[in-house]
Amino acid sequence: MNLGVDTPRAAIVAIDCHRGHLDPSVATMPVAAEVADRVVAANKRLMDAARARGIPVIHIVTRYRDAEEIRVNPFWRTRAEDPNATRKNVLRHNLDGMPGCTIMPALHDPADRIVDTKKRYDCFLATDLEFHLRAHGINTLILTGVNTNSCVLATTTAANVRDFAVIVATDCVDTMDGPEAHEAGLLCIRAAFGWTLTTDEILALDLSGPATA
Repeated sequence: MNLGVDTPRAAIVAIDCHRGHLDPSVATMPVAAEVADRVVAANKRLMDAARARGIPVIHIVTRYRDAEEIRVNPFWRTRAEDPNATRKNVLRHNLDGMPGCTIMPALHDPADRIVDTKKRYDCFLATDLEFHLRAHGINTLILTGVNTNSCVLATTTAANVRDFAVIVATDCVDTMDGPEAHEAGLLCIRAAFGWTLTTDEILALDLSGPATA
């Protein structure tokens, strides 16, 4: 499969695979429980296989100092005022010190890298993600996590315009906004920004070209 790069050097970028979305006991903006179970299991399978091949795993975690860092976004402010919105809890989502800021234990390996300053859908915005990727020779991103139609879509777009090759692992992403939003997000991605492949399809590729340690 031609990914448009001479020698693919891949990393998994796991977006918000934290308890704030995936642990029903503490999540402030949860996906459905059955979705969480499936996403965690699929991510674990992909991450374990990637680590065995020397492909690094980078966890991106949303974390806010206080609610004002959230509330400054005009649209999010309106979601907090709508009791029917999926993002109605946005002003109390993943504030510093909350258990939701913790990566799901099944997905965290001590060798993984963590970027925990994400505050908007785009994982590159106001984080050092790009610096880390460039420093380690990464040119191909395998995106996983939550939500397909917001953070995954926004990060795919941001990675594309920064000239990374982008693959979204379709079985490793989902959304609290329902299956139609999930499919719409994937449709937008495959139309203009990157590839959408299953874990089996990803593992069939040679993505472990040498990168700096």
